Formats: sequence, C-alpha cells, structure tokens
Amino acid sequence: MRLRTATLAALFTTTAAVPAYAGETASTDSSTDAAESAAETPAPAPAAKAFTTGVAKGRDLLDSAISASILDDHDLRQLSVSSIAGIMQNIPGIRSETSDIDGYSAITIRGLPLAAEGSKFLQLQEDGLPVLEFGDIQFAGIDQFLRADLSLSQVQAIRGGSASTFASNSPGGLINFISHTGETRGGALQVSSGVGHDLKRIDFAYGSPLGDGWRFHVGGFYRSGEGPRAIGYTGFSGGQIKANITKTFEGGYVRLYAKYLDDRQPNYGTVPVTIGGTNADPRIGFLPGYDIREEGYSSPLTATYAETDRNNNRTILDTRDGLAAQVKAVGLEAQFEVAGWTVTNRFRFSDTSGAYNDNAPFVTAPAPFFAQFGGPGARLSYAAGPQSGQAITDARLLALSVRIYADLESLDYAVNDLRASRVWEVGEGKLTATAGLYNSRQDIRMFWNFTSTLQDLAGGGINAPVNITTAGGVPVTDAGTLAYGFAVGLPFSIYHNRYDVGYDVLAPYGSVNYQIGKLAIGASVRWDKGNVQGQVFSPGFGDGRAPFVAFDVNGDGQVSLAERRVPVLPLSRPAAVDYDYDYLSYSAGVNYRFADSLSAFARYSRGGRATAENAIGTETLDPVSGRPANPEILVSVVKQAEAGVKYRKDGLSLFLTGFWASTDERNAQITADSSGQAFVQQIKRTYSAKGVEFEGEYRHGPFTLVAGATFTKAKIDKDVLDPAFSGRTPRHIPDFAFFLRPSAEFGKVTFGAAVNGTTESFSQDTNQLVQPGYVLVSPFVQYRPAEGFTLAVNAFNVFDKLAIVSLQAPTIPASGITNAQVMNGRTVTASLRYAF
Repeated sequence: MRLRTATLAALFTTTAAVPAYAGETASTDSSTDAAESAAETPAPAPAAKAFTTGVAKGRDLLDSAISASILDDHDLRQLSVSSIAGIMQNIPGIRSETSDIDGYSAITIRGLPLAAEGSKFLQLQEDGLPVLEFGDIQFAGIDQFLRADLSLSQVQAIRGGSASTFASNSPGGLINFISHTGETRGGALQVSSGVGHDLKRIDFAYGSPLGDGWRFHVGGFYRSGEGPRAIGYTGFSGGQIKANITKTFEGGYVRLYAKYLDDRQPNYGTVPVTIGGTNADPRIGFLPGYDIREEGYSSPLTATYAETDRNNNRTILDTRDGLAAQVKAVGLEAQFEVAGWTVTNRFRFSDTSGAYNDNAPFVTAPAPFFAQFGGPGARLSYAAGPQSGQAITDARLLALSVRIYADLESLDYAVNDLRASRVWEVGEGKLTATAGLYNSRQDIRMFWNFTSTLQDLAGGGINAPVNITTAGGVPVTDAGTLAYGFAVGLPFSIYHNRYDVGYDVLAPYGSVNYQIGKLAIGASVRWDKGNVQGQVFSPGFGDGRAPFVAFDVNGDGQVSLAERRVPVLPLSRPAAVDYDYDYLSYSAGVNYRFADSLSAFARYSRGGRATAENAIGTETLDPVSGRPANPEILVSVVKQAEAGVKYRKDGLSLFLTGFWASTDERNAQITADSSGQAFVQQIKRTYSAKGVEFEGEYRHGPFTLVAGATFTKAKIDKDVLDPAFSGRTPRHIPDFAFFLRPSAEFGKVTFGAAVNGTTESFSQDTNQLVQPGYVLVSPFVQYRPAEGFTLAVNAFNVFDKLAIVSLQAPTIPASGITNAQVMNGRTVTASLRYAF
C-alpha cells in the first residue's frame, strides 16, 4: 500500500492547557534554581528504569525478557496531553483512536483487530489492578473511568510477554497508571484556561513524609466549560480526587488509598463530511458552514428527548450528560516478609456507574429526501429553537440520527491479587519462584436503547430538531423523533436491552525465573476460570409476542405514528444467563545481558481473553440453556512471539523489538455498505500481524529527543463467514506510526513539541477507501519568571489541519457524504503553575 502522510500540527490536550503533570514535584527541591541548573550541565543519562507491571519482580528493563515502556514523571511533563488515550499514543505498538476525550476510544496493540470501541486485548490498570475486568463492555470503555492529573506518577506498558500470565484478560498487553505516594515533600497548584474556547481547569497535588514510616499523597482536578468544539452548553464538568497513606516498616509496607471521580464530557463521535477524489486518494472536506474540527453535533436544542426507561416507563433523556463517569473506590495494598517469602496483596472495591450518550448521523441528505417519510405533499418544519414552527422549503441538508443512550447503572468491581515470591541460591545462579491467586467480581447492570431523530446541520451549537407532517396535517414525528427504536432497515429491537449479570473470575498463576551470570530464563502459567450468572431482558429474544407496542411515550394523551411501534422490555420474561468458561495462558522467555549497556531477549506467549456481554446478546445467547449458542465466542486466544535488543549508555538508549501476533476473533463490528450506511456485521476470523517496534532517547546538554516507531503488517488470515475477506488488511491498522518529543531548556525557558504521526490505512476491511494518515505537531513553551512559578502556552493543531481518526464508508458513496471521527482543530491553551 502506498504510504503517504498529511502534515498536521496537534497538541494532545482537551481538558488542560498544558501538561497536567508539569507541577508534580519529585523532590523537595522544586525551585527554579534547580530547573535553571539543568541548562548549564549535561543532561543526565537515560535512567535504568525499574519495571514492575506484568512481571514477577521489578527489574531493570535490560534484565527483563519483555518489550516494555515507561513514561515517568519527567516524561509525563513533556506530554501536552491529559486524556488517557492520548497518553497511550506515545507508547510504541499502541494504536489509540480518540477524539481527545476519555471514552469512546478504540485501543489495540501490535496490529490486533479493532472490531469495536474499547480495548479488548489490552488491559488498563490503575496502581496494579484493572479498572474494569473487561476492556470492551458495550458503551463503557475503560478509559471513561480513568483520569490523568497531578496525582499520576508513572505509566508502565508491557506489550505481549508475561502480561498474559500476570493479569486476566490481557493477552495483548498491560498499561498501568501508577499514582504518587508521597515519598518526598512537595506539591503544586495549576490553573489552566482555553484561549479562544471555554474550558477552565484547576489541578492540585501534595505529598509528604509524616515521620515514623508514614507518608501520604493527595491530588486531583476540577474542570468546567463548553470545550474546544461549539456545542452550546457546558460539556465538560467535574473532576476527581485521589488520596493514599502509606506505613513502611522493615520488610514491607501497608497502603490505604481512595478515589472519587465524578466527571462528564461531550462525546465527540462521528459527524458528516464531504468526500471526493478516488478511493486511493480521497479528498475530505466539510459541509457548508460546518467545520467539524470546531463544531459539535450536539446542541441545547437537540439535548433532550422522550423515551422509555429500563422499567418501560416514560422518561426524558438529557444528552448533555455526555460520557459520564462516577467512581467511588477504596483499596488496600500490603507487602511483607514471611519465612523468606515476599508476600504482596492488592485489593480494591470500586462503586462504578455512569452514562453514555451519542447522537450519530445515520443518513445525511437534502431536506426533500426526508419529506418522503410523510408521503406525497408532506411538510418539514423546525421543532424547537428560534425558528420553531418555521417551514423548511429548500434543499438544506438534514440528518437522520441514531441516538444511543446507555444507563450504566452498576459496573461495580471487586478485585484481589495475592502473590508470594522467593529467591533461592541454586548453584551459581538465583532461582525466583512466584505463586499467586487472583479473584474478581465484575457486575454489568446496564440498560441501553436506540432512538431515531431528525435534525438540521446549522452548527455553532444551534443544531435543531425537525418535524415531518403529512399533507393532511398528521404528525409523523414527535419533536423530531421519527421512531422509538431504529427507523431504517431491519427491526433493530435487539438494541433495546437490559443486562443484570455478574462475572466471577478465579485465576491461580505462577512463574519461575533462573538467572545465572548474564543469562536469565523464565516461564509463567495462568489458569483463568470464570462463572457468569444473571439475566438479560430484550424484545429481541422473542417468544412469539410482538417486540413492539403502541405507547404514549411523550405523555400528551395521544398515540402518534412514531409511538405505534415502541420496543418494550419483557420484564416478566428475562433470558437466564448461567455458564462457565476457562482458558490457559503461558509465557516463556530468555534474556542475555552481553554487557552493562547491551542485552537481548526472546519470548513466546499464549494468552486468553474472555468475552463479556457481547457473548449474551440476542444474536449469541441461547435463552433456554443460558449459554452462548456458539461456545467458540467465549474465549479469544492470542499468540505472540517476540525478540529484541536493548542498548543504554551515557545519554543514549535504544530498544528494538520484532514481533508476531495472532488471534481468533468472534465479535460484532459496526461497518458500512457501499452507500455509506452503517450496519452491524458479525465476524468469525483469525488475524495475524508482524512488525518491528522501536523506542529511543538521546540527551545532550540542554537538548533531549525521545522517539518511537512501529512498523506493522497485519492480515485477516481467514474469514469463516465471508471468505472474500481472507487475506485482506484489517481496517485502521497503518503500516507505520511514530512519535517524537524534542525539547530544549535554556535558563528560564523550556520549549519543545510532541509529534505523532501515522501513515494511511483502510477505512474498512473491504480494502477500498484509504483513510488518510496524519502528522500531529504539538509545540509548547514554558517560562519560569520567579521561583516556583511557571507560565505555559500550548498550541493544539497549530496549523489547523484535518486529522482523520476513522472514516465510516468502505468506498466513496454516490452521495459524496460519509461520517468521520476527527481530532480537534487549532486549540490554544495557557496555564499558570505554582510548585511548592
């Protein structure tokens, strides 16, 4: 495939003006003098960073037979990004599709497939434990319940390797977000504001030793504002606070920690764009007056609509809740010595809930097209806003939208990981053995439905709903609602579901590692056993009764045309869920340290990933037995082989890894037909990918350069349901992706940039329409006018280029319109930080 790039400048910030970590103090010396002295002496050599995630024992990366990356406190200060998915774009091997928000992201690793949103093969952890057990719960991506702020100390990522045996449901890899714990005294207060857009944020953090082995840390943020895209209301609102207290003693420590998150943000999903040119070289543009880099699809006029709830009662939904997350978590971590064994236990309970709101255009066309829904002579008019009641008589563009609402009533999660390790002197080497037991309980209690509505595309936060009326004056729509369900194509009553299911996971695991001289050989194994029980309510299961009823949804005393087919839940006839699954994971590797500065490793791994609620939908669950009709859907297996070299000396570090990954996938993905219309496609495939990952760092005097790159060749090896896809390239997997972080520090001024780029990929698995690549350049400048104070200005997408995250159509449609998800346009932000 021909490689081409589109030059883009971007600064990966959505909610903060500058790096949210810039004020975190790693020592008691947070003065400007310390910062200035760095410009007068050679930069320190890249540190021998110890790695503790997904391994038995923390080791220097050059002594570990894994491919891993660490973003420490210094690295995080270099990133102009606050979203979780944005941070992950700076880790080799990670493909992170995001619109710069926490949620509605698709994240994968090493060319493994992106069938849907979420992170199916990649586990996200916070302080060593998963945020959720499953990464691709429908409408509940893990990053929706995770935030980055000044409390974040370090991000550790392991690709492949022992990730599959030291955590459940993580065959592709692990990314661990690690909090500060107050080892040194210091703190920071930072205020940020958008320049030219409404978004204000305050961050804070403070930690300190307390004496007698005690220490603590507390940090968090609060933000509010419309955000970088015009939506006409406060889209960002909320924040979090995290705190921990630690008691150390000889041979160990005990730590208590807590987290409270209550935050909402707009959902920057797909929006209409124009498309021309050829499939191999498409030209992407905007609808008249609708620059989607700066315009949202939501507005106050379309924010609320009538629907039915989880109990079939009338309700009013408010899409201004956007992607909402509420997390109340408490945890305990302890480590101590018992009879020569180092015992570590981590426990956390999270009371997790939230909401998902999306307003996705399904059909975009001139107004007369939609008048056909009302028959000959039908009329269109505005249903709200300053033009309410005004007739639409021209051919302005309107959009039939699918509103998706999910009430994430309970994603409560209790998890405990107990492990014990011991080192023996065996011959001339050391044998390290680890045994562990992992246990978790993940609840999935949620309800979601689809609603079809009609609106215009005015932009500027004033998009308005549109009504259709027959020639005889009979309303076809209710305040813009065309159907309480899915209005086009098949009867999508299956997308009106309620889940009340619990997942219990028990996983014993163990590892051995023998190191003798420069050679280290290790192996690990894990056996996951899951039990799933609960019930699902859906009209899609059916029992001979109609899945639709006539119901006065808006409560006006009449049953309109739209209200004659309202999907209802069979509350007295749930489908039972009751099944077990199990799978075995293993990994083995060898590392040889040729010298202090050079090592090489090789590893082979096999890991499993259990399917969550996707296994119990109307198209997969047998409501009689309570088990998925096809047992193959229960577990996906990922196999990986890798080999690499690692070099670190003076101011230079270089890491190069070659990899091969393979997986089977049983899933459903949203795709589109040749006209660009979306539909749900069932897939039963095997995939493979091979490639090379590179990560390096060079420091000389005041100059620093950090770089990473991934070359990937991915393939659909076999498609059981449609053999025509066999041999094709999976969608959204580019051949090449990279990042650069150059920076320089001179006295009171620091400047630099974060550069992220990707080459083109295919929009869909048909391998027709090419999705353009991009290069995002993210410049920043920081000025320290006085001790402890830092002024900073960042420019997101400084050249205001169009960065396509995803295209919906598989080929250029005849209409010349398709949906796209994009990065923000030019966004300038400023901040003032005081470190103490």
